[in-house]
Amino acid sequence: MNKDIHHKKILIAPLDWGLGHATRCIVIIRDLQTLNCDITVAATGKIKNLLQNEFPNLDFLDLPGYTISYSKSKRTLPFKILTQIPKILKIIRFEHTWLQEVFKTKKFDAVISDNRFGFYTKYCTSVFITHQLHIKTNSAWLDNPLQRLNYRFINRFNECWIPDFENNLNISGELSHPKVLPGIPVKYLGPLSRFAKSENKKVTYKWMAIISGPEPQRSIFEKKIFEAVSKTNYSSLIVRGLPGETAKHSFPPNCKVFDHLSTTDMQAAINSSEFIIGRCGYTTVMEILSLQKKSVLIPTPGQTEQEYLARHLLKQNWSYTFNQANDFAIHLQQAESFQYCLPEINTQLHSSILNAFIDVLQ
Repeated sequence: MNKDIHHKKILIAPLDWGLGHATRCIVIIRDLQTLNCDITVAATGKIKNLLQNEFPNLDFLDLPGYTISYSKSKRTLPFKILTQIPKILKIIRFEHTWLQEVFKTKKFDAVISDNRFGFYTKYCTSVFITHQLHIKTNSAWLDNPLQRLNYRFINRFNECWIPDFENNLNISGELSHPKVLPGIPVKYLGPLSRFAKSENKKVTYKWMAIISGPEPQRSIFEKKIFEAVSKTNYSSLIVRGLPGETAKHSFPPNCKVFDHLSTTDMQAAINSSEFIIGRCGYTTVMEILSLQKKSVLIPTPGQTEQEYLARHLLKQNWSYTFNQANDFAIHLQQAESFQYCLPEINTQLHSSILNAFIDVLQ
């Protein structure tokens, strides 16, 4: 390692649209720490709580999130998102102005944005992380203009990093492998996972459910999970995805429940469970596949990216998937006899790319 890469100052800002953007940034932060970089995180709320639990010695700056809310109905979700576009654009402008002001005193060597469109600056190298170059809406007439708008924002950065393989054996399918790439350099990092596969085959739980996503769909999903697993005779583990939660609740007797687990505890819990139930969020998918675990994934209603991923995974027999409107208990039974064909996932490709990135920073 060259001496001149010691103590490069890096600012990282994950999107607050679910916890997945923050959890995959854990992998990036770990790599940068091994390169002796000084890391600062810009976040607030659950994202900040999660990363502070993982990295209590990092510097944190308060940066408001996008606070996107969902509708209870899949049918009304597109309208719900459309009504929030003015707010989203306002936040994008705010975070860009915020970064310009912060840079005057902090003088970062690079900033890394996980899907925060305004988090770029002309004063240093700016990186945009995304797995969604092709935004799928289930409407061909809308996909192309959305992709152009997506690229308009992405091209304001210096580099774009994709957490997936570049070749045909990939997780995200068309989402990260469109016919036309952005105009800036694109680097495929390989899948990002916090976890390491365990050789210990002991199973403690039949079902482990990981609850995540924006409200009100997070709570709707949680209720359906508890109803389904409480009807079984199996011991189940539920992680509610609520770091910092203090309220007390009562839960079914066959369910062991945590509001949040650290990376170490989450890895141990997944490795000791036979089936993982969760949303079809991309980070969740990367982590489950990296551990070669059988999974049951239910896309958030109306979130077309997750619905596409669910079809893509089911087609390859990498995961059993179904829609939230279906009967959970019936599908959990069917998942037990599903013919899984789990791939071998290399999760170490990103290290060399990050090493090279830090090495060339001025």
